[in-house]
Amino acid sequence: MSTAAGRPRDPEVDRRIADAAVDLFGRTGWAGFSMDAVARAAGVGKASIYLRHPSKERLLADALTHRLADVADVDTGTLRGDLVLLTRQLLDIYRGESGRAVLRLIVEAPSIPDVGSRWESLRESQVLAARAMVRRGIGRGEIPAETSVTMLLDTLCGGVLMHVWSAPEHLQARMAADVESYAAELVDFLVGAVRRDI
Repeated sequence: MSTAAGRPRDPEVDRRIADAAVDLFGRTGWAGFSMDAVARAAGVGKASIYLRHPSKERLLADALTHRLADVADVDTGTLRGDLVLLTRQLLDIYRGESGRAVLRLIVEAPSIPDVGSRWESLRESQVLAARAMVRRGIGRGEIPAETSVTMLLDTLCGGVLMHVWSAPEHLQARMAADVESYAAELVDFLVGAVRRDI
C-alpha cells in the first residue's frame, strides 16, 4: 500500500504507531488519548499518524485491529479440549500485552465512535466461537442436551475476566506461568458441574 505521493509505507512505523496507541489507551483511557501523545510514544511526527489515520478514533480502532486477534473456533474433537483452548485464547486477550486496553474497552468502547464497532466485532467472534464449541459438545453427547449454552459460557468468560482483573500486581508473573493449569482446572470444574449420567 502506498501513500498519496507514491512512497511505500514503512511497516515498522505502522507497528510502532499501533503499539503506542494501544499501550497509551491501556494506561490513560480515552480521556488521555491524543494524536500528540501517540506520536511522542511512537517516536514519529504527528504528520505520519495523520497520513495513516484521519482521526484519533480511527487511529485507535485501526491499532486495535492490528493488535487484537479474533477468537478462533478450533475443533479439537472434544468439548473439554475446545473449552480449554477458548480459555487460553481469552486469557491471552485479557492478560497479554494489550490486556489493559481490553479491560478499558469493556467500559469505554460503546462511547467511542469506530472503536465501539471494532470491539463489538471482537466480542462477536468470541460469542460465535464459544457457542459453536458448546453446541458441538452437546451434539457429541458430552454434556446434556438441555445445558444452557449461555449460562455455561457466561460462567467461563466471567471466570476468566475476574481471574485476570482481580490478580494483584505481585502475582502477575505467577498467573502467566499457570495459564495452562488454570484453563484446564476452570474447564474441568464447569464441565463437571453440568455433566450427569446420560
